[in-house]
Amino acid sequence: MAYGLILAFPAGVGEAEYNAVNANLPFDVKAGVDLPDGLISHAAGMSDDGWVVSEVWETKEHQHAFMEGDLGKAFGIVQLPPPNRTYWYELVTNVHVH
Repeated sequence: MAYGLILAFPAGVGEAEYNAVNANLPFDVKAGVDLPDGLISHAAGMSDDGWVVSEVWETKEHQHAFMEGDLGKAFGIVQLPPPNRTYWYELVTNVHVH
């Protein structure tokens, strides 16, 4: 069973902050190489309400481990505020269209 996650960030967080966090990770998320264990997909961009990250994970535990490890460290280095909204949902469909 896979899980979807949506992280919505407060005003003031945008592409520059996203790129700064990614620069402090031990992989290149945009290249899709050596991604964290359990990550199935990742997308990020600006919505009408602010910066949003949408991911699919094999388990919630995989994402929690990533947040407590590499991602949490990168957030701290950049001093990124936590998301102001977080949504988890259990996937019934996960189709990759090319």
